[in-house]
Amino acid sequence: MTKLFEYQSKELFKSEGLPVCKGEVAAEARQAGLIARKLGCPVVIKAQALITGRAGHGAIKFAGTPAEAEQHAGEMFRLSFKGARVDKVLVEEKKDIVKEYFASVIVNDAHRGPVLVFSSMGGSGIEELAREHPDKVVSYPINVREGLHEFVARNLLIRLGIPSKELAGLADLLVKLYRTARKYEARSAEINPIALARDGRFYVLDGRITVDDNAVFRHPELGIEVAREFDHPPTRLDRIAYLVEANDYRGTFYFMQLETDTSGERHIGFHGGGGGGSMMAMDALQRGGFKIPNFCDTSGNPPASKIYRAAKIILSQENLEGYFYSGSGVASQEQFHTARGLVKAFREINLSVPAVIRVGGNGEELAIKILTEYTRDLPAPVEAYGRDTSVDYCVDRLRQLIEEQKAKKAGKAGGARV
Repeated sequence: MTKLFEYQSKELFKSEGLPVCKGEVAAEARQAGLIARKLGCPVVIKAQALITGRAGHGAIKFAGTPAEAEQHAGEMFRLSFKGARVDKVLVEEKKDIVKEYFASVIVNDAHRGPVLVFSSMGGSGIEELAREHPDKVVSYPINVREGLHEFVARNLLIRLGIPSKELAGLADLLVKLYRTARKYEARSAEINPIALARDGRFYVLDGRITVDDNAVFRHPELGIEVAREFDHPPTRLDRIAYLVEANDYRGTFYFMQLETDTSGERHIGFHGGGGGGSMMAMDALQRGGFKIPNFCDTSGNPPASKIYRAAKIILSQENLEGYFYSGSGVASQEQFHTARGLVKAFREINLSVPAVIRVGGNGEELAIKILTEYTRDLPAPVEAYGRDTSVDYCVDRLRQLIEEQKAKKAGKAGGARV
């Protein structure tokens, strides 16, 4: 699922007639102050970040003057989440709120279609709210052929005891929310909160849309670069990896950069073969005290060329101390393709960090032979193991190889000083 920023989601809501507060996006602090002056104060400043609970992180603040808006924006531009620095803030008019509601349209796998969820109480944690106050939440499975009719929305609101004078405005808002979700093929479209302001009108104070990855190609107007569920804007390596997968459907190559700052020690380039095997290997690395700056999974019998590109992308990260590949141990894909791809990548970059490869599955004996024979002359050691060798043992071997290499380098440095 591809998450859109708040300002992007609100642009879509506005295009479908939903009541969005007046506001603009700023890319620098001074611009935020100018927008606040244009809107007239007070205003709310919101850092555009793909996280929840922004207020608790200092990413939502109120300003009574343009100077204060500029100051708050400047502070937000120094924030960073998941290694991604805030590069945009949304400056909106502040509303005098009387009441808050929650609404979302989410594709429910059990229902096999969209479900409307509405709560007469706004705020975060709709799941907890539904458990603690079931009388405040209603859900309605929507038939995609029929859509959501306004009379249906009204009846749902009546069940929650919504005052009659609010029914028309809220029902219209819910119908437009569903229309937006349907048009852009969203896995979820959420407004939290819907605010009833002192002027008697409803407003979308905050909202998020998450688009189905498989539908992104049908919506070039959204400008989505990478159809992946990130909690950060895609990095340079995320973009490169996505292009590899977008142009080659043989097998699966899924890459996500988890950290961009790899300063310090214990960072390992991670490469998994199969979802379950990848999780098992990452757990073993963390138990071994290593840090994992990336996730990567190549499975479904990818060709050697795809393995090669994955390895090159992983090894392009800075300050890695080692490379670790581990499959599930029972993969049906031909492991010699994996071995050939890894060998080509290792030889091209003249591998300088230790690598431990655990290939389990079809042709693993040949894969181990390829990895062993064609990496003997590299600057760093490469060791290969099969399905009968545990992941924890392989992690321990990687730790030993890293320590041995550090000791050798320290010895050479000491000899050079003498």
